[in-house]
Amino acid sequence: MAVNASAVKELREKTGAGMLDCKKALEEANGDLTKAGELLREKGLAAAANKAGRIATEGVVESYIHAGGRIGVLVEINCETDFVAKTDQFRDFARDIAMQIAAANPKFVRREEVSQDELDKEREILKAQALNEGKPANIVEKMVEGRLGKYYEEFCLLEQSFIKDPDKTVSMLLNEKVSAIGENISIRRFVRYELGEGLEKKEDNFVAEVMSQAKL
Repeated sequence: MAVNASAVKELREKTGAGMLDCKKALEEANGDLTKAGELLREKGLAAAANKAGRIATEGVVESYIHAGGRIGVLVEINCETDFVAKTDQFRDFARDIAMQIAAANPKFVRREEVSQDELDKEREILKAQALNEGKPANIVEKMVEGRLGKYYEEFCLLEQSFIKDPDKTVSMLLNEKVSAIGENISIRRFVRYELGEGLEKKEDNFVAEVMSQAKL
């Protein structure tokens, strides 16, 4: 079911969980705030939010090279202690995130990083698309905001579907790791290089290629 923004905001204030996680929990709970809060706690998302303010300056810079050097990724992922940074669980998570970036090609880590100029440009494109589809002017703005959510899901790493489990977002995966490890974890920044980027070439299914190369 559709949930309104005020309910998402209220649940977020009560639990500290991310906006997208709150929205999904409310949809699953058919708008019931109490049940949605319980769902977040069951998934460890509310507990993870309580750790989000803690300083995380340790971690790793993980690398991933795909298909004989065609795509390369460097991603910095932080945690609170050097001990956790050396654990297999943390390293596996970092590896998964590097693979995610290689396969799904996000532009940003989180939606807050999208510049106002970028948003304004995207809104103009979406508005023109809606008008060209013959949609009534009085509902175009609502359509634009709805489609802008799809933009975030495509280009913001934390809001992308996780390539190994499309039923969860990268944000959900991150919160699960925070809950399991017991430390704040932050995906700080990344760079992604693709051979011949910007040059005209055939389209490739990088998600399928990355998954195949990793034998997943």
